Amino acid sequence: MKVTTNIKKILILSLVLFSFAFVVHISDAACRNQKSFLWRVTSDENTVYVLGSLHAMRQEDYPLHKSIEDAFGQSDVLAVEANINDISQLDLEILLEKAFYPEDESLEGHVSEDTYKAIKEETGRLGLPLMLVNRQKPWFLALSITSMELLKLGFSPVNGIDMHFMTLAEGKKKIIELESVEYQINLLSGFSDDEQEAFLRYSLKELNTIEQEMGSVVEAWKNGDTESMESLMAKNVPGDIDTSTVLEELIYKRNRNMLGKIEGYLEDDKTYFVIVGAGHLVGNKGIINLLKEKGYTVEQI
Repeated sequence: MKVTTNIKKILILSLVLFSFAFVVHISDAACRNQKSFLWRVTSDENTVYVLGSLHAMRQEDYPLHKSIEDAFGQSDVLAVEANINDISQLDLEILLEKAFYPEDESLEGHVSEDTYKAIKEETGRLGLPLMLVNRQKPWFLALSITSMELLKLGFSPVNGIDMHFMTLAEGKKKIIELESVEYQINLLSGFSDDEQEAFLRYSLKELNTIEQEMGSVVEAWKNGDTESMESLMAKNVPGDIDTSTVLEELIYKRNRNMLGKIEGYLEDDKTYFVIVGAGHLVGNKGIINLLKEKGYTVEQI
């Protein structure tokens, strides 16, 4: 049914922004840089390309660096965190249960008075009806308001790198998942009420500075600056929750799981083009360093 499909699309487009959603406005200077957020990983058997993703972009920010498009062209299989184009397998009832409160509960009853006051102010500015806001769980409302603010600034997940390459691969290359949309939904909805509220408070606070902070993220990404990207990622962790728990669940545990998948690709006879959020590639516990520790040859392109 059309209504069902539209609800799923709204949920999924919000989800693609969740992992410290890096946004980008790529200038012409980006295309002149020799390095990008792309790595070539080789084993004795195979080659895998690993690209750090920017989940929301503008249509005019294309084309991407030639080296990225060339690597994709040389690949046989596209691997993404979650195939958000394939919404047919999603159970709408499960999605709604994870993202919205039942009729006898509300957001107001799950957050502090101060947080709820901030919610009313910011969602009112964004034009969100309070009745709809009050049904959303904190993790999902945090993604919703961030998505809306980015869309106002001209950045859309529809034009994100993940979507760009999935569109190019459709009908031409095999598309596989490192995780799944269901896995990501369960991950986010599984945090405690306090952790979700802290995430929401942080998202509300960042709405006023998101446009200004994009410049730093852009520079780090277009220059392949992993140290700056790591610093930016660390900054995006709310300070009033257990940072170690959040990073372990949102980043490090997933890094290890995705590393295992990539190692399997390196034993195959097909060339893989892997796209994951840029934050998963940086730091000592990032996928790139983990691959180096495993003894693979890793070259930033």
